[in-house]
Formats: sequence, C-alpha cells, structure tokens
Amino acid sequence: MAESKLTYEQMRKKRLEENKKRMEELNLKNLSQALKKDSPKSSPAKPRTPRQRLELTAVRRSSRVADKPKPNYKDVPLEPLERPRRIYSRRNLLNRVYASDEERAYAIEKAEHLVSTLESDYPSFVKPMLQSHVTGGFWLGLPVQFCKKHLPDHDETITLVDEEGEEFATKYLADKTGLSGGWRGFSIDHNLVDGDALVFQLVTPTEFKVYIIRAYESEDSGGGEDGEEDDKEPNVEPDVQVLNRSAKRFRASNFFSSLLNILFSTEKKILINLIQLKRLIAKYL
Repeated sequence: MAESKLTYEQMRKKRLEENKKRMEELNLKNLSQALKKDSPKSSPAKPRTPRQRLELTAVRRSSRVADKPKPNYKDVPLEPLERPRRIYSRRNLLNRVYASDEERAYAIEKAEHLVSTLESDYPSFVKPMLQSHVTGGFWLGLPVQFCKKHLPDHDETITLVDEEGEEFATKYLADKTGLSGGWRGFSIDHNLVDGDALVFQLVTPTEFKVYIIRAYESEDSGGGEDGEEDDKEPNVEPDVQVLNRSAKRFRASNFFSSLLNILFSTEKKILINLIQLKRLIAKYL
C-alpha cells in the first residue's frame, strides 16, 4: 500500500511539473498580465447634482389688465340647434282613401298649371301621390333625371318647406333617388292622401319649396246637374265644407263598418229568439 501511495504522489508531482513547463512554453502567465494592463478602466460615476428649485415670482402684467377680473375659458354649452323630434301615431289603414282617375287628373292638371306660374330660375316638377307614398312604406321616389341634374350625388339631408314656411328635414338617398327618413312625418303632418299632387321647387341645392294640390277639391268645384247646389255652396260656412270633405273621404270605410254592425245585430237577434223559443218549449213540455 505504501509503495502504491508513493508512486501516486510521484506521478502527481510529475504531472504538475509537466503542466508548469507547458504554461511557461505558452507564456500564459505573461499574456494574462498583459491583458490586465490593456483592459480599459471604467470611468468613475459622475456626481449627481441636486436640482435647484425655482423661486416663484409674480408674472408681470399690465396695470390695466391686473385690475380686471380673471377671464373664464370654460366652454359654454350651446343650445341644441336641431329641432325637437316629432312623434306621429300610426295611420288607420282601414280609412285609406282611393282616388278616382278624374280626381287624380284634376290634381295633376292643377299642379302643372301652378308650375307654369313659378319662376323658371328654380327647377321644379310635379309628383302625384300614391298609396305607397302616404301609407305603409312612406317612400317617395323622385324623377331620376331631375336628381342626376340638380341634386347631390351622395346621401344628403334635404329640407322640405311647406306653404306656411314650416321646415321638415328628410333623408335623400342618392343611389335610390328618393326621400326616406322624414318623409313620413311630412306626409302625416299634412294629411296627404292618394291622388294629391305635390309641386317640388328646388330653391337651394338642399331645399325644396313644396306646394300641395288636393285631389278632392274637384268634387266641390264640379258642374252639371248639381249647378244649383254648387251655387249655394259658397254660402256654406267653412267648417261645414271641411266636414263634408272629410265625410266624402271616409265614405267607403263607414259603409263597410255599418254593414258589419247590421250583420252582428241580426245574428244577436236570432240568438235571442232561439233562447226564448227554447224556454217556451221547456215550459209547456
């Protein structure tokens, strides 16, 4: 065991001497010292100077401004420029008015005569009213050539001004060449019905002056065998004339409603008679 330990120690020392000779041959010791000398030294950290506080001094102002109160730059809320939105109830579709060909032709003829009296500097056209314009869909298609020539080529808000000067904002759809949003309110507010004719006069690129020609005025201005009655009509009070016109408009709907009432009343009477007959039979049997 002692000999083996000695041999191990001898071998270790011999290995160390060989490694030392190799390091000397490679000159590693001198190279490491040279690298230490050539390595740049890190610069010392710069001392941090404390930030000095600025002394608050009064701002120089003119004596003329210093005596006045400080201005207030807060935004002042403006009142809404838009008009309050109208609320319209639904129309009763049972009371629809269907114009005859004579009434429709009368309104169109009168509207065309009105167009001939308007200023030629402002373009205008006549638009007869149909059921789709005044009930249900509430969509008003405008003449295509007129839209391409005079109206904007993009969607725009167009104002309709009636004969009393009241304004109604509507949505013009350029692709469909018609009025959509807002037209329903104009139609309901002016009680437009089938057969009426409207004259649209373009006073600005986005504003129409609208004249309404009623189709049912033809019934009150007709001649013929009822000439004597027509002669008496101017003496009738205006309120009575309005009532007569409204009665003519809803004559058809009143006829159907009265017919239904008669049918229901007859059925009710038959049931009452059957009940009484049944009681009499049960009494005597």
